[in-house]
Amino acid sequence: ACKALSATYVNKRFGDIFNDEGLVFSYSSGSLGRVMSEAFVKDLVAMAWRLNQPGESDLKKTGDPLKKTVLLVDVQNIYYTTRDAYGRHFDYNRFWERATANRQVVKAIAYAVDRGDEKQRQFQTILRAIGFDVKLKPFIKRADGSAKGDWDVGITLDAMEYAKHADLLVLVSGDGDFALLIDRVRRDFGIPVEVYGVPEFTAFALINAATEYVPVEGDLLLGPPGRT
Repeated sequence: ACKALSATYVNKRFGDIFNDEGLVFSYSSGSLGRVMSEAFVKDLVAMAWRLNQPGESDLKKTGDPLKKTVLLVDVQNIYYTTRDAYGRHFDYNRFWERATANRQVVKAIAYAVDRGDEKQRQFQTILRAIGFDVKLKPFIKRADGSAKGDWDVGITLDAMEYAKHADLLVLVSGDGDFALLIDRVRRDFGIPVEVYGVPEFTAFALINAATEYVPVEGDLLLGPPGRT
């Protein structure tokens, strides 16, 4: 099956990486410390690509062609909901392992906000190494103190575009505004939609619209337990 980036390998090279989207990996510092060389980043990306290619053994295990799967992750939503519900962070590596098992990933996009922070850039590099395309939108703070940086329209447009070529859509978000999108995808393209979201902060409309709802809890979380 498709595999996430080897945590054992990355363990040897990285220190802890924190940022506004959350903790990606937590390791003892390696020789490179907190700064990744360009060569190492290319190595990570190349390895992730190789690991994510389905092989003959995948077909032998299932007996059927792998489901062509699209993964769309609302990074801001999953960061704040896991933080507020658990005081912990989303495990992207474990999510990839679970969501891509015996499936063929045809598109995987993580939608994030760019604040120009170095640790955030490292986080985005890790997402790319796992297998995601990372789409960035600048963080805009208005004069009245409110902030703008959501990806609702972008996620909707991409879902409608890539669902045409998929057998399954996986959405990571608790935003109820996506309930109408899921209804439309299921009706127009006839494919199932899985939703991953934090139970406390996932809209009922979104859960009801999904073919399958997967609660973000337990082994999908990183770090020691915080607030419950």
